[in-house]
Amino acid sequence: MAAKKKSTGKKGAANSGRARKKPSERKYGEAASKSVGSAVHREKRGKLKSGPGGKGGTVKSRKQAIAIGLSEARKKGAKVPPPKKAK
Repeated sequence: MAAKKKSTGKKGAANSGRARKKPSERKYGEAASKSVGSAVHREKRGKLKSGPGGKGGTVKSRKQAIAIGLSEARKKGAKVPPPKKAK
C-alpha cells in the first residue's frame, strides 16, 4: 500500500493563478498598511475617534477606520493614492 502524502494546509497551487505585483507597482506602501492596521485595531478596542482632534464620536464602522488609517498615512507621507472625489 502506498503511503499518503501529508497535506501542507494550502489548497491549490502556490500562486493560485494570480500574478504578484512588484513593490514598485503596488498601489499602497508598507507604511500605509501598518497605519491602516493600527487604526482598525484601535477601532476594535473602541479607542478610535473621528473628527478634528478626535473630538467626534467613537468610530464603529470598519470602513471608516480604514479611511482614517489611510488619511493618517497620507499625513505621514506614505505611498497612498489621493482620496476618491465625491460625485
